[in-house]
Amino acid sequence: MEKSKKFFKEADKNTLALFGIAIMIFAIMGIFAPKSFLGIANLQGMCIQFPEYGILALGMMLAMISGGIDLSLVGIANFSSIVGSIVMIKTGGSGISILFGIATALTVGALCGLFNGFLIGYLRIPAMLVTLCGLQLYTGLGLAVTKGPALTGLPESYSLLANGAFFGVPIALIIFLVVVGCVSYILKATVYGQQVLYMGTNDVASRYSGINNLKVTMKTYLTGGILGAISGVLMASHYNSAKADYGSSYTLLTLLIAVLGGTDPDGGKGRVAGVAMAVVVLQLVSSAFNIMRVNAFVKTFVWGLLLLVIMIITKLVENRRKEA
Repeated sequence: MEKSKKFFKEADKNTLALFGIAIMIFAIMGIFAPKSFLGIANLQGMCIQFPEYGILALGMMLAMISGGIDLSLVGIANFSSIVGSIVMIKTGGSGISILFGIATALTVGALCGLFNGFLIGYLRIPAMLVTLCGLQLYTGLGLAVTKGPALTGLPESYSLLANGAFFGVPIALIIFLVVVGCVSYILKATVYGQQVLYMGTNDVASRYSGINNLKVTMKTYLTGGILGAISGVLMASHYNSAKADYGSSYTLLTLLIAVLGGTDPDGGKGRVAGVAMAVVVLQLVSSAFNIMRVNAFVKTFVWGLLLLVIMIITKLVENRRKEA
């Protein structure tokens, strides 16, 4: 009893609230559409879908914790997956070529992230401008390479990465959980994790305390680029093709998830558990909308409205705390 009380006392209230919302959605949909919502096929389908944007949301979270933002993640995801797919096709489509293609995609994502980090950290260009331009740049490069249509002809076995299962558990979900564990470890147990939180809270104070802000910024956007590439690999595997405009709605969605998960837009605060829980909640809502046949445009409107409302509430709560 005492342990459970201690757990709820120390646990993040935002994460607990999201957990409660998830339970409530399960309960409501379990009453109104038990067969379609709680069916194995739907649950597995959800587990295949959300890792794509869930991993992007973790990259967005890191950028926001550092005091910045990364709007280029979807562009990085698509461009890196296109380059990696070309490598797979050109090298014959064997198991080794798939691994080589994935490694190439991760390298491209890392380079794109480093480029963003250099412009933001060294040249001091605002992160929003750099990454918004980066989104257009990487999308444009993807279009230039593919000439518009989707790049097809990928190995059939490659599709198992996003669509396959290991003992009934979707491989995409396993990848997502591994990424969540790695990012959580980085933030909690490494020097960089403490530095990025401190820099996001006050970049001037962090610089005077001896933290190399440029190095931290470069690491943050490098990590974001790698996470973008992982998401791109999953997207390409999901469709067994690569295209420059896959996941075009994910930029807004990742912003919503990061803020909903308790990440402070001004920097210095963010929890991996909160973001992971927000990913699950948004997927449950999305799945419920699909089952109820809600128009896709209405869904996008709801995401935008929800993001705006959350940011207003967060700002009002913060202002009250300062006044108190």
